[in-house]
Amino acid sequence: MRIATWNVNSARARVDRIGAWLDRSDVDVLAIQETKARDDQFPASVFTDRGYEVAHHGLSQWNGVAIASRVGLEDVRVGFPGQPGYGDPEESEARAVGATCGGVQVWSLYVPNGREVDHPHYAYKLRWLKALREAGAARLAQAPDAQIAYVGDFNIAPQDDDVWDMAAFEGSTHVTAPERAAFEELVGAGFREVVREHTPGPGVYTYWDYKGLAFPKRRGMRIDFVLASPALASRVSGASIDREERKGKGASDHAPVIVGLDGNDGASVAKVKEAGA
Repeated sequence: MRIATWNVNSARARVDRIGAWLDRSDVDVLAIQETKARDDQFPASVFTDRGYEVAHHGLSQWNGVAIASRVGLEDVRVGFPGQPGYGDPEESEARAVGATCGGVQVWSLYVPNGREVDHPHYAYKLRWLKALREAGAARLAQAPDAQIAYVGDFNIAPQDDDVWDMAAFEGSTHVTAPERAAFEELVGAGFREVVREHTPGPGVYTYWDYKGLAFPKRRGMRIDFVLASPALASRVSGASIDREERKGKGASDHAPVIVGLDGNDGASVAKVKEAGA
């Protein structure tokens, strides 16, 4: 089985590219983030026409998450236990949807950006990550053999070589100690990040800004991840980042990340073979 995650930066704007990528990547499960659509606006047919079942959670033109699966889509859940909202009073945001696909509980996650270190959104981001860790730890305590995948755009670069130049990010979100600690606490709760060992850096990224020719200049960030529970991590046999999908007209600013399970190497049409490839 092959599981992928992809921040598409608007499902409606990217619908043709999504369909073409599904055709050539042949993944079994695709978790997507930043659909930027209400449920009634989401282009579900790009999935259903190809034999995928799909669950989408979208409340407005912002955020939005979905899971498409051709190996079953059961026990769909909107939001994880304890997931906080944003604002005063708090309002729910479409940042998490889960479903069981081929025996694996897949969560498509769009972690809050944080905006600026002194912004209320930054504190919200840390609360959100703490709640996710608590929910994950509770689930593993209840069912240690559960196969769980937390996948998506985490909006955190956990290591210095996950950004093209640390000096350029001085004082910015995504690289601060509290954010990195929150990511490590997820790992400490029992979830292993399973992509990096198959796509080692430095210079291997999943996101490149649209501005300043960031992509051709290789000025990117690694912020999209697959965190697997112990029972699932033991099944991972390969992973890749489809950097080719960031090229060309109408591309998302993120590349798909693919993980293969049980003998499938997770290779995409453009598997990263070396740092900076």
